[in-house]
Amino acid sequence: MAKSNKQPQKPSPRTQSTAVVAPKIPVRDWLHREPLNGNSDDLLRKVFYGIAAFVLVAMVVMSLGSGINADDKYQNDYSLKLVNYYGTLGKDTSAYFVKDGNMHLYGGLFEVITGFVNKAAGLAPTDLAYHNVRHAASAIFGWFAILFAALLARYIAGWRAGIITLIIMALSPRFVGDSLMNPKDIPFACGYMMALYFLAKVLDTLPRPSKWDMAGLVGGLGIALAIRAGGLLPFAYLFMFAGLHFLLKNGGFRALGNTKSMGRYLMYVIGLGIAGYALAVLFWPYALHNPMKNPLKALSQFSALEVRIRVLYDGMNLKSDATPWHYPLKWIGYTIPLAVIAGLAGYILLLPKLLKRYQPLWIIMVLFGGVFPVFYIIYKHSVIHDGWRHITFAYPPLAICAGLFWNELVQLFTGKKMLQYAVYGAFGLMIADAAWFIGANPAMPYVYFNPLIGGTKGAFGKYETDYWGVSVRQGIEWMEKQGILGPNMKDQVVIATNMFYSAQKLTAKYGDKVKIKYLRWELRCDDVWDYALYPSRFMDGSTLRHGNWPGSNAIHTITAGGAPILAILKDTGHNCGQGMAALRKSEWDNAIQFLSAETSNVPDNDLAWTNLGQAYLGRGRALAQQDTSLAAKDLDAAKAAAEKAITFAPDDSAPNNLIALYWLEKGDLAKARAQFELAAKRDPSNVGAFYYLALFDYNDKNADGAMANLQKVITISPTYKPAYEMAARIYEDQGNKAQAQRMRTIISQLK
Repeated sequence: MAKSNKQPQKPSPRTQSTAVVAPKIPVRDWLHREPLNGNSDDLLRKVFYGIAAFVLVAMVVMSLGSGINADDKYQNDYSLKLVNYYGTLGKDTSAYFVKDGNMHLYGGLFEVITGFVNKAAGLAPTDLAYHNVRHAASAIFGWFAILFAALLARYIAGWRAGIITLIIMALSPRFVGDSLMNPKDIPFACGYMMALYFLAKVLDTLPRPSKWDMAGLVGGLGIALAIRAGGLLPFAYLFMFAGLHFLLKNGGFRALGNTKSMGRYLMYVIGLGIAGYALAVLFWPYALHNPMKNPLKALSQFSALEVRIRVLYDGMNLKSDATPWHYPLKWIGYTIPLAVIAGLAGYILLLPKLLKRYQPLWIIMVLFGGVFPVFYIIYKHSVIHDGWRHITFAYPPLAICAGLFWNELVQLFTGKKMLQYAVYGAFGLMIADAAWFIGANPAMPYVYFNPLIGGTKGAFGKYETDYWGVSVRQGIEWMEKQGILGPNMKDQVVIATNMFYSAQKLTAKYGDKVKIKYLRWELRCDDVWDYALYPSRFMDGSTLRHGNWPGSNAIHTITAGGAPILAILKDTGHNCGQGMAALRKSEWDNAIQFLSAETSNVPDNDLAWTNLGQAYLGRGRALAQQDTSLAAKDLDAAKAAAEKAITFAPDDSAPNNLIALYWLEKGDLAKARAQFELAAKRDPSNVGAFYYLALFDYNDKNADGAMANLQKVITISPTYKPAYEMAARIYEDQGNKAQAQRMRTIISQLK
């Protein structure tokens, strides 16, 4: 067959398809950034882990020299109950409800771990080694918090950023100091930081995250919630940042139509959240009893159960529920290294640049993770005390922010070695005092204050220092070195202190040869003792600032940063205690004799002067019907003694009220009222002053004024019967029988 020469016809334009295929619009990945240079630098990686290893060893060694913190009384009891609960497979249910400290509302992970370690070692709370186990465990948790903070900085910006953050955390005295002995806030910070680190890694590697990263995220969530109910916060972060990651990774809100990708995100987020929750519940008997209800119940009950104590803030003694909004901000600002303060300010300034250079979501997450908890507490006006320990978990993210700034500053001067060295030098200078403080005070670096307030010495009398009372151990060890305490003691040594638990446990090895008596500082004359251990905790700020503590009967003082932290007192005559015993029996002559002897031996003992004034006042009243001239002399002596006490303790309510009572005895009501007003101003918790001011108003027929002052009394002391009795009389005078009866009912219910 012949080959055809006919060519195939081209389709005419009329017959061509007119369908147009729309070009595919790429999904914009808002999180995409170029790989970091230097992230695989082997030398920096070795430096990083070398520093980390050194920090771990240093922290564990330092923890073995730390004292017992004041809350360990509750923690150790809870630990024993948890060991019994799990040891009996749930038959011993005493851990379900723990009245002292409401410990059942806290997760038990730390207490379970250390409890079983101590049980296996055969250790009891009376053994120092028992507490060393707990302190070492706390140090390890603190080290992990430091490590994960540095690893997150490394993940965001490379090994150099990780090293800088590691150094910042390791040279942060407050965080390191708490890591030595704080079994609640430090493990919580560890879980919080661990969750943030692995959250970033898991989300960035979806839909195929590493099993180790997922396990790390579950572990972080579980640890946080297994320490305290506030551990629900990282769970909220999981959902919030997963949602943001999904949107930014898939082009914004248009990603909501991508149900397949959304399903993968939800599967991982919900699954990991459930796993973390289940892990936490396993270490929390109260939650295990009702996993869906009790953790939320614990979280809601914390606000109602918060302990309200007296705190020293900005030179004023306040109740912890009456602190101003800036309380946490000032505390943080005065107690973190200058390098961190400068780094945070620089981070904010360079935020636009950081968002463009690094993964923006993690740049936002570390800032949010550090700032949000602080400002939420301010917004909710939550009760916090003991500095800012309740928000310790927010510090590692803030340290990351600072580390990223210093890293970026070095990066800006790439190729300019001298300028980079200048940046390193500035960083070193701004963190040097914090490093020195840790080295000089390895047993309690947490009492650090930075140069903005003049260091710990500058903060003395304005802010609390050793609020945990860990310096009691140093005091006892000093007494042992001096031979005051020892295995060969012949006579019993009586020690007074306001840190009973730690003193008792640290001297338990001496048996009956050492007796510990709990006496608050303002009640130290209520009993006799040989020696006393008193940290500056709960002292009047004015007393501290005037240099009247420690007193002239202090035989040794434990100091830190140039400030006295704990005083060891010696009482050779027992005059103050015997004088108070006589005063309670109204044996005025004996009381005056003993208390006069005490003021001669210890002329700056404000308590002795106050009680001496009370004795003179009592005797003067007793003599008023017999010899008015002698009575007048005693009244004048009472006033003189009270005025002497005020020179040492200007804001103390007792001597201030005593002077007002003197004017009442003299019949000068105007001066008496003025003095009570002054006393109330000096000490806003002065129940006696407000009560007498209410009495003045009542006698002046000023019912509104009287009720206003009575309300202050009841707010300060809800069980003060005389206030309800006066209120009942006022209501009866007004013909308000219902309110009067309500007051009578309250009176009948009070013990």
